[in-house]
Amino acid sequence: MPETKKAAIGLTWEPKLPDFSFQSKAKSASSNQPQSSLLWQPNQNLVDGLYLPPSQPSKLTKLLRKQVKDTAGAAWFDMPAPTLTDELKNDLKLLKLRGAIDPKRHYKKDSKSKALPKYFQVGTVVESVTDYYSGRMTKKERKPTLADELLSDPTVRQYRKRKVQEIEQQNRPAGNEKWKNKGRQTFKRAKQRRQY
Repeated sequence: MPETKKAAIGLTWEPKLPDFSFQSKAKSASSNQPQSSLLWQPNQNLVDGLYLPPSQPSKLTKLLRKQVKDTAGAAWFDMPAPTLTDELKNDLKLLKLRGAIDPKRHYKKDSKSKALPKYFQVGTVVESVTDYYSGRMTKKERKPTLADELLSDPTVRQYRKRKVQEIEQQNRPAGNEKWKNKGRQTFKRAKQRRQY
């Protein structure tokens, strides 16, 4: 019985099965190249039907890095990095701008980086049993995302509307430029305006 090299990791066994491709037999017979897919390794990587990891240290570390899960580390209880969807991105942007939402609340200054965090978790707020019914949110008030909840909140809507009106009033010019009296012929222009 010939001895094979035993590696520390990566030993897998591949059964030798016929090719299950949807190509015609003539095409599959003419192409004798091994096909690589997600399930099977190409034949050149197999030794007696077993997959052996590369013997070069650099390739082995690359392989190990691919197999390690993307987590925040043991100090953060291996918190995984979630996939960022559009809803999550909008919620994270709102959390960064939370100081502009409510004028009465003041928050500690956030970091200067504009990048979104890589590791985070999203949960649901569960009301305490000691809270009275009027202090809890109703089913109508609950929304799927933080952005939807803020847009439907009437107090936030009133504050946003008032602030937008203040900004528009500041940016509005003082008067209409064509009616301003300038130069020597002001009385003549005023007389012309009265005639119309």
